[in-house]
Amino acid sequence: MRFLAITLIAHTPDPVTGVLKPTGARFREVLDNALLAEELGFDGFGVGERHERPFLSSSPPVVLSHIAALTSRIRLFTAVTTLSLLDPVRAYEDYATLDHLSGGRLELIIGKGNGSAQRELFHVTPEDQWDRNAESYEVFRRLWRQDKVTADTRFRPALKDAEVRPRPLQRAIRVWHGSATSKESVDLAARYGDPLFSANVSHPIEPYAELIRHYRERRRHYGHDPAGIAVGAGTAGLYVARTSQEALAHYRPVFEGQLAFQRQFGLQPVFATLEDFVARSSALVGSPQQVVDKVHRYHEEFGHTVLHVHADAGGLTGDRHRASLERFQSEVAPVLRRDIPDPPFAWAPALSAPEPTRPSPARS
Repeated sequence: MRFLAITLIAHTPDPVTGVLKPTGARFREVLDNALLAEELGFDGFGVGERHERPFLSSSPPVVLSHIAALTSRIRLFTAVTTLSLLDPVRAYEDYATLDHLSGGRLELIIGKGNGSAQRELFHVTPEDQWDRNAESYEVFRRLWRQDKVTADTRFRPALKDAEVRPRPLQRAIRVWHGSATSKESVDLAARYGDPLFSANVSHPIEPYAELIRHYRERRRHYGHDPAGIAVGAGTAGLYVARTSQEALAHYRPVFEGQLAFQRQFGLQPVFATLEDFVARSSALVGSPQQVVDKVHRYHEEFGHTVLHVHADAGGLTGDRHRASLERFQSEVAPVLRRDIPDPPFAWAPALSAPEPTRPSPARS
């Protein structure tokens, strides 16, 4: 199993202290967390993309380029690249450049994104967002793999023998498809035989397990080899302590602060108590053995081979956050690496491959 630390670069008051860090300090925290993730042996570090409050992650290529300059080993992920909002030509240029600057350490997780404010900002509607996402991915994928591209497009000017520079270092790059609640993104991943990354954050396990089952079924429908399936999954929180009692005691103020923040904005919490949150959500809060057992329970439903945890402290003190990540890497990750296989591809830059035959644009 492989492990990522990710951040959406939320810019909100600390749920315990109520202090809001300056913007520059928040970005510095992201860089420090990326360095810590590499130091502790995480396999990847991901930066999200959001174009609305309360996030500062509107430009992941810039943030990841800075991280690439500060690190040497850890793989760099987007989490997610919101292709439904972006011109695929411009997105290609940014990420092909980053591919070179990072020495081929880049992987993408794409998705349509969410939130009405960012849709309005880019003049994207709920009705056309899925078609935009699919078209942008088709164009982006072809630009990455082909030296000249001709494409009749609905949502941007058509391309005729377009040559876009720079040509990437990785031919082709690995692209995961982020999935939260809808079958459209799952079907797009299955159609191309690409790996799937389940958000697995806001709800109990069953809706995510159902989507992953659907992905496996659709992947078979499109004729892809079942042996090539790769699934990743997120977590709703992380705090690994020496004992379950210590974990609950230290995490309770964090959870209660997050609960108050949700209620402040009129959101109805899915998990009303810390005990329910720890028991039924994907949060990994407890002793090392409890965390290992919970990941195994989720693996039985998902069959996932990549797991992401939050890179941010999220209300924990800096010392507790670091101690939790250190304990995760020293006492949890080795067990899971032994028990759960890696994804069915090398954890290294993707090798050159011929452009596959374009599948039919069927929908589920």
